[in-house]
Amino acid sequence: MADVDMAPCDDLCARHRAGTRFTATPMPGGASTRRYYRVAFEDGGSAVAMFVPEGATPEEIHKVHGGTRWPFLEVQELLAARGIRVPRVLVEDTDRGWLLIEDLGDDTLANYLLRSPGSKTALYTQAVQDLAVAQAALASLPEGSVVATRSFDYDLLFWEIEHFREWGVEGRGRAIAPHDRKAFDEIASRLARRIADLPRGFVHRDYQSRNLMVQDGRLVWIDFQDALLGPRVYDLVALLNDSYQEFDREFTLARLGEYAEKAGLSA
Repeated sequence: MADVDMAPCDDLCARHRAGTRFTATPMPGGASTRRYYRVAFEDGGSAVAMFVPEGATPEEIHKVHGGTRWPFLEVQELLAARGIRVPRVLVEDTDRGWLLIEDLGDDTLANYLLRSPGSKTALYTQAVQDLAVAQAALASLPEGSVVATRSFDYDLLFWEIEHFREWGVEGRGRAIAPHDRKAFDEIASRLARRIADLPRGFVHRDYQSRNLMVQDGRLVWIDFQDALLGPRVYDLVALLNDSYQEFDREFTLARLGEYAEKAGLSA
C-alpha cells in the first residue's frame, strides 16, 4: 500500500485534544486495506486512528446500499443504541477516510487467553450469552439500516464457497479436475440455496476471538462493519469453530447449552 497521508489524522487529533502534542504509531493490521495507528497524547491518554481507503465499500460481492454513512459508523451506532459494547467514535473525517476511536488496548480475547488460559470458560460463557442477548436486542432494525440491506443470500453464500475453493484449495496448489469442479459447483449451489432459505437475523459475520476485546473483564465487539442478515447460528458457529482456538466436545456442548438457555431455546 502506498504511504498514507497523515495530515487528516493530525487534524482529527487536534480536534479531539486541542493544543495537546501527540505521536501516532502504526499498529499491526489484518488482511484488509484498513490501517490503524495508536495515538499517544503527551498529557496522558490515547486513542486509535483508523484509516479506511474505501470506507463505504465492502471487500466482497455486495448489493448496492444507498446510505451516506460508512457501514462501520452505522453499525457502531446501532449496536451502541441496543446496549452492545463497542468502541466509541471520538472524531470522524470520512471524506478523507479517517476516524478517531476509543483505544481498547491490545487484549483481544485471543491475546488475553494466551496470558490467562484459566479465564477461557468464563469469557466464552460471556461471549455466547452476549451473543444471545444481542440477537434479541437486534431482532428488529431501524428502517433503512445498512444491516437490513445486506444478507447471506444465494449470491453471497456461493461467493463464500468459491472464495474457499480459490484460496483454501487451489491457492494451496491443489488443482481441481474439470469433472470434479463441476461436482463441486453443483454441491456449492445446493448448499448456498439451502442456507439462503434459512430464517435470518442479525449476523456480526466475524464473531471470533480476534474480534472481541477484553476490557475490565467485559467483552467489546470490534470489526462489525460487515454485519448483515443471515442464519441465526452463523456467529455461534464462528465463535465455537474459531481457527485460533481449540475446544473439546465437552467445552463446546456446555457453551451451546448456555447460549440456548440465554436465548430461551428449548433443549
